[in-house]
Amino acid sequence: MSAAVQENKMGTMPINQLLISMSVPMMISMLVQALYNVVDSMFVARISENALTAVSLAFPAQNLMIAVATGTGVGINALLSKSLGEKNFDRANQTAQNAVFLAFLSFVVFALLGLFFSGFFFRAQTDIAEIIEGGTDYLRICTIFSFGLFGQITFERLLQSTGKTFYTMITQGVGAILNIIFDPILIFGLLGFPKMGVAGAAAATVFGQIVAFFLALFINLKKNKEIQLRLKGFRPNSYIIKCIYAVGVPSIIMTSISSVMTFGMNKILIAFSSTAAAVFGVYFKLQSFVFMPVFGLNNGMVPIIAYNFGARRSDRITKTVKLSICYAVGIMLLGLLIMQLFPTALLRIFDASENMLSIGIPALRIISISFLFAGYSVICSSFFQSLGHGVLSLWVSLLRQLAVLLPLAFLFSKIGGLSTVWFAFPIAEIVSLCICTIFLRHVYRKEILPMKEK
Repeated sequence: MSAAVQENKMGTMPINQLLISMSVPMMISMLVQALYNVVDSMFVARISENALTAVSLAFPAQNLMIAVATGTGVGINALLSKSLGEKNFDRANQTAQNAVFLAFLSFVVFALLGLFFSGFFFRAQTDIAEIIEGGTDYLRICTIFSFGLFGQITFERLLQSTGKTFYTMITQGVGAILNIIFDPILIFGLLGFPKMGVAGAAAATVFGQIVAFFLALFINLKKNKEIQLRLKGFRPNSYIIKCIYAVGVPSIIMTSISSVMTFGMNKILIAFSSTAAAVFGVYFKLQSFVFMPVFGLNNGMVPIIAYNFGARRSDRITKTVKLSICYAVGIMLLGLLIMQLFPTALLRIFDASENMLSIGIPALRIISISFLFAGYSVICSSFFQSLGHGVLSLWVSLLRQLAVLLPLAFLFSKIGGLSTVWFAFPIAEIVSLCICTIFLRHVYRKEILPMKEK
């Protein structure tokens, strides 16, 4: 095993080839994930606009689960890849074992929250009975069966940490395809299945996640030879858990801030109309096609940086960051172009009414201006996390979403009406870019330059 790890491609392969080989499978799988998110809402929209709004209002709670799972995964990635780079195999194995333990605890917490508080969550946002009933059913299913989500993401992170991103493309792809297939079957009651409505969309989602979880577990046991998953006699290791969460908690909070922001934006928008909130939900589904590939790029980038940080290879770290920024900005520019040229066609995917089109077309065009700046900021934040400076990423997210975006959106809603609310997004992203540049210079001088001087 030692020889295999010493020859790990993250320390030897040319950076551009390595980044592409690590990231492209993840980008493809993320695009499939984005596709099934859109398909989910596309079918729900055919029930009614209130059904679409219910799913949109559920997003902050769903995003919170994803925040905990992926944030913990960032900590797992950073510690496990760094341990392999340092040839510390025992710590790598303990990291993997404690990761499984943390995934189980996270599932238990969210299952209990979903069971008892889903109804309260929707009543806090609206008094429309159809939205409350459909949304509560949807969210309860997503949380009570969330072991699939937490298990899938955790075991995929173990594969990513050892450079086996091709397998994560398979697991995510299988889960997403199953979700797409079962969405219309369970929502509309096809092929002898009961007609479940909005709850059917949730059932299809968790079914895909559960299958992907077991597939990722199987692949880890059979193919991931660089770590050993032996849970017999396992005891939680407080030091390992602390190291995981030292990086993971800022990432969890950072992503959770998005839930707070979305909840706040929904409250601002639903004061105008439920259609305005539905438009915001549709935007989030559509923008995932742009951001998901960049997040896939991040997932390929983080283990490369963490591994080479452990191996003290500053040249490989610097080149990885530069290439990642170039690729991310290119993806974002393509997304901007599509949003500017085809907003009507994008909205009609969701059976948009004339009222939704009148709100949604300017909304998509204005919000997408933020794409010009977002790619750079996303890569910088992941770079901070991969070197153990997750708090800096947290500050970027806090300032962008809670100190700038939400207050500006609220202010604009009062002085300029709905049409001006959307301008808060590009303004917040410009602020984020400035902050990221300051933090990037700080981290480079603290972590990278000392390597070059030795």
